[in-house]
Amino acid sequence: MDENTEKILRKRLSDVDYQKLVKIDNPQLHQFIAKYLEICNPEKVFICNDSPEDQDYIRQAAVKNGEEIKLAMEGHTVHYDGYFDQARDKKRTRFLVPKEVDLGPNINAIDKDEGINEIHHIAKDIMQGHELYIRFFTLGPSNSTFSIPCVQLTDSSYVSHSEHLLYRPGYDEFIRQGKDARFFKFVHSEGELDERNTSKNIDKRRIYIDTEDGIVYSMNTQYGGNTIGLKKLAMRLAIHRASQEGWLTEHMFVMGVHGPNDRVSYFTGAFPSLCGKTSTSMIDGETIVGDDIAYLRKKEGKAYAVNVEKGMFGIIMGVNSKDDPMIWKRLQEPKEIIFSNVLLKEDKTVHWIDKDGEIPEKGKNHSGDWFKGKKDDDGNEITPSHRNARFTISLDTLDNIDPKIDVPEGCLVSGIIYGGRDSDTWAPVVQSFDWTHGITNKASSLESETTAATLGQEGVRKFNLMSNIDFISIPLGRYIQNNLDFGNSLENPPLIFSVNYFIKDKNNNFLNEKVDKYVWLKWMELRAHNEVDAIKTPIGYIPKYEDLRILFKEVLNKDYTKEAYDGQFMIRIPELLSKIERIDNVYKTKVPDTPEILFKNLAEERERLNKAKNEFGEYVTPDKW
Repeated sequence: MDENTEKILRKRLSDVDYQKLVKIDNPQLHQFIAKYLEICNPEKVFICNDSPEDQDYIRQAAVKNGEEIKLAMEGHTVHYDGYFDQARDKKRTRFLVPKEVDLGPNINAIDKDEGINEIHHIAKDIMQGHELYIRFFTLGPSNSTFSIPCVQLTDSSYVSHSEHLLYRPGYDEFIRQGKDARFFKFVHSEGELDERNTSKNIDKRRIYIDTEDGIVYSMNTQYGGNTIGLKKLAMRLAIHRASQEGWLTEHMFVMGVHGPNDRVSYFTGAFPSLCGKTSTSMIDGETIVGDDIAYLRKKEGKAYAVNVEKGMFGIIMGVNSKDDPMIWKRLQEPKEIIFSNVLLKEDKTVHWIDKDGEIPEKGKNHSGDWFKGKKDDDGNEITPSHRNARFTISLDTLDNIDPKIDVPEGCLVSGIIYGGRDSDTWAPVVQSFDWTHGITNKASSLESETTAATLGQEGVRKFNLMSNIDFISIPLGRYIQNNLDFGNSLENPPLIFSVNYFIKDKNNNFLNEKVDKYVWLKWMELRAHNEVDAIKTPIGYIPKYEDLRILFKEVLNKDYTKEAYDGQFMIRIPELLSKIERIDNVYKTKVPDTPEILFKNLAEERERLNKAKNEFGEYVTPDKW
């Protein structure tokens, strides 16, 4: 440790906290912490060494500081973000890049020197009067080739508490790696707070990402997506690192699908928000490894995946006892949970949109005192909970946790699933012809329709490359090529599937029930082991009716009709051709570095569909193939 760094740390830290820090033999870490102690100027500093006492200090501080409120049930608290601080700030989330670097037109970037000057100006003395919490974590299991150590600096006890539930402790890992640690760094401040203990200076909200130096800066915000650095912010850093090193960082769940004879096959899955991602990973009878972010690496010619996190920061809207029994059960138990932006009732219980039971007449929520019929300044009715309200839990408190959640070697991946909200195009489940076809015609062609939970018009199709468009930190074409190269380097790559839980008939009625996804998963698991045949269509392989009829009876005890099958798995050629044109146009006009194979595969699929239209007509039932 250099003399100036030591001087700053001894001045700023108590003797106890200084000893905790210097136990980690990493001068780069010491210099980083000393630098931001001087810039942010907190009143006091607490370094957490992951002991039970230190972890409990964070919990108590969150309540004492007013960032969380204790609820009636033991272990439950509720947190509120500001009324205008309820979601990821895409506009002010920017990459810091040197002048000579061009990330392409799809990525929101700012000159690195300009951005750092601005963020340091905002950060100057921003923690004055606050306590700074310094915590150490690992992304991925400890002592694993997958894992990345991280240090989080934050003056929000709520953020620190949330990360305790969401991520694996990393203090001992920093000690183990010492000078060799290649760690990510996060600096967050909630800034000046208002009378409700929420961030006041939203106009100065900034989230800046420096992939070159592995640093994320987040200022004047409390919402988890902007502040919990190890989540989507770290994902951007990891995508950049993975691109350089030949592995993948993906917006995917990891789950165990249970097949015949006690076999467990592991699948990853990428879905945009509100398209069934968490509900798929939490299906009753299967086991969850993680619901949000995965690292994939090649080992002995095969793909293995880990869950980056150990917790769940889940959207709570729509969670009820019928549709989400596993999550519902967990939310009723006296185990540690942080609810955010839900309705707080007088009896210290909470309510959210579509929860079991009657909507309360009044309570407190993200808007302050709430009552039925309350409207905002624009005359829009304020819902009892925010549509983006969340719950934060540790996955090891779930009944369906998979035993491989923490194995350092990861889970062997049998299949990869891509899904979106699509009313009229994709069939419920389709297997790609091969890895390249899956990446180009499924993963890179993913679209999802907007819902009532999204600002703007409902039903608008939005392109969402691999359900990762908001988080990609490298040129999009390179990201696609990385995925192509990764799978094509494997001896036996995972199968790739597209799924669609939202297909409708011409009268706008859903053709699927919510529980049908149980069956699609079982079929995919059998396909991964080549234990059922499939029908080859112009867009990939679809299930045979007889196989699904058996699975519906075995899995759901439900009679599955040929009429239902024909409606669901009809190949809708006009809609599919329109989709190809939209995707082709996106890449030709907005992604200048698109791999040529993508255009080739789209063109070949268009040709197959036109040939089928000439032979069978525009809407083709499975018996025609």
